[in-house]
Amino acid sequence: MPHPFPKPLPTGWRKRSATVADVGAVHRLVTACERDLQGAAATDLDRIAADLSVPGLDLASDTLLVCDSDGELTGWSRVKGRRATVHVHPDHRALGLGSALLAWSEARARQSGGDRLAQTVSDSDHAAIALLRSRGYAPLVTEWLLEIALPVAPEVSEPPTGVTVRPFRAGDERAAHQLTEDAFDEWQQRRKTYAEWAWHTVERTTFEPDASPVALNGDQMVGAVLSLDVPGTSEGHVERVAVRHDHRHRGIARLLLREAFRAFHRRGKQTCALWTHSETGALSLYERIGMTVQRSSTVYSKTFTGGVSPRGLGGSASTAP
Repeated sequence: MPHPFPKPLPTGWRKRSATVADVGAVHRLVTACERDLQGAAATDLDRIAADLSVPGLDLASDTLLVCDSDGELTGWSRVKGRRATVHVHPDHRALGLGSALLAWSEARARQSGGDRLAQTVSDSDHAAIALLRSRGYAPLVTEWLLEIALPVAPEVSEPPTGVTVRPFRAGDERAAHQLTEDAFDEWQQRRKTYAEWAWHTVERTTFEPDASPVALNGDQMVGAVLSLDVPGTSEGHVERVAVRHDHRHRGIARLLLREAFRAFHRRGKQTCALWTHSETGALSLYERIGMTVQRSSTVYSKTFTGGVSPRGLGGSASTAP
């Protein structure tokens, strides 16, 4: 059962753990928050489904939903390892739900033995930022959403000597997992198991192999771009970019990204987007190939016990070129 809620709820409201049947309701809540803050929804249903079914998540203990007297979802929280997610519907703010859900997430993290907790917040969500700072959270890393318009198919250069490029295909999964986790070791707090990694990448229903080029040196994968194609949208999305350490600075990341952009252009996409963060040092790379920052978020972190660095908690970062 979830950790006890830290304050009484308004009359008629109730709380419970999430189930896989709540994917649609959570998606509606999250996108309502995004429309309120950013003017448009950005999270697809597939992402919420992955978040609620990722290996290692105990829905009964690691999630909490709050519903009003009509049964509508008004807020939720999810704790996975040292990361928390909290959303409160725009129509139900200023009632103390955000504060209570944040307190619940901290209690759950402590209960499971965590020594710190981090949460990503849009830089336009001033109320959430003020709440986190008042609770002792400090900024850790900045995250940027970048986008490129695709009015024409981009030109793609020849690969470096000894490197071949082709679309992702069945059988590449384990090599791509090894490559991306090795590349992200520089800043991520822990390596993801294959099951956890795959659940958010190649096993998502929106994973698009044709827009996910990989670079090979002989039979060794040395670079990969993993992309998502959300039906009904005009935008492609790059979920992961990684190049093996000993093959960096050879133009492989630029080449693979342009291959992905070209594939999305062929599929009729008007734009392509990706997230990166300040610890990757990749922002200038994306800007040089024509991507521009659309908005930013900040990861805020709080340490429960002293002596442990919170480095590596950035959660949306997707790039290790």
